Amino acid sequence: MSDKKKINVTLVKSLIGRLPAHKACANGLGLRKMHQTVSVIDTPENRGMINKISYLLKVEEA
Repeated sequence: MSDKKKINVTLVKSLIGRLPAHKACANGLGLRKMHQTVSVIDTPENRGMINKISYLLKVEEA
C-alpha cells in the first residue's frame, strides 16, 4: 500500500446547510469535523469527490 499515491484533504468550511450530496462526499472521504485532515489514496473516485466539494477543502500532496 505504500506504493500508492496519497492526498491530504482538510475540511476548511462547515458542512452545515450544504447539499446532501456534498455532505455525502465529505463523509465518503472520511471528513466529519472542521479542520480535520485525512489521507486518502489518489483514485479517480476520490478525485471526483474532492472535485465536487473542492470549495470546502484544502488539498495537498502527501
